[in-house]
Amino acid sequence: MLNSSYDYFSFRRDGNILYVTIDNADNHNRVDAAMHKELSRLFYEIGEDPESDVVVLSAAGRFFGVGGDLNYMRDQIEDPNIFHRSVREAKRIVYSMLECDKPIVCRVHGDAIGLAATMALACDIVIADEAVTIVDPHVRVGLVAGDGGALLWPAMIGYARAKYYLLTGQPILGKEAAEIGLIAKAVSAGELDAEVEKVARHMATGPTKALRFTKSTVNSELQRAAHSIMDIGMAYEAVSGRTYDHDEAIRAFKEKRTPAFRQD
Repeated sequence: MLNSSYDYFSFRRDGNILYVTIDNADNHNRVDAAMHKELSRLFYEIGEDPESDVVVLSAAGRFFGVGGDLNYMRDQIEDPNIFHRSVREAKRIVYSMLECDKPIVCRVHGDAIGLAATMALACDIVIADEAVTIVDPHVRVGLVAGDGGALLWPAMIGYARAKYYLLTGQPILGKEAAEIGLIAKAVSAGELDAEVEKVARHMATGPTKALRFTKSTVNSELQRAAHSIMDIGMAYEAVSGRTYDHDEAIRAFKEKRTPAFRQD
């Protein structure tokens, strides 16, 4: 069922482990409108998949993901209906990952930027190459970090550190991300696959109900917060998406120049 209904994701099974691969490598796993729509239903359907108990999320190509597609972002500026649909989908992406009661192990082999970083942090156990970059650069393109960053970063590393990374848009290396608790573990590139497999198989042979109920219990507070923070965050992101600064950031990126933000 999953294989036949997705264009941007591929699937492989090994026993009760479902391997899900973000498969838009030709575009560096950049999220366009069609991929965003698929993401909004992906984890709801994974949650209902009867053959899997553990999920491993990874990505094809050089990057785990480089964020939103520029043309998609431009379309959202020009057509409010597209933006409003994107807001609904963005909330579903985060909600579905938190509500899916199957443990999700995330294999971050390449840089995770913007929405890709949010997706990784919404997983249960994140194992990354120690040299990759994780960053939420919303503010650098004149947007509010409303699609999950404001929820997940403070939950993982506390408000002081989270505000530093979210308000500056500064990247963090996988090694440091593990040291401060943003992710579970960082290893060398050569060790990454073995470490991910070890963790996934350990849970795949464990007590399924206990694992699922423990995840649901731990995530209960995150789910409660998500329904408050995501509404506020996406509302502010909607407003910021109509500002001069965001429009200028998109134009500057396309023109390969530094954006000239207004200081008013």
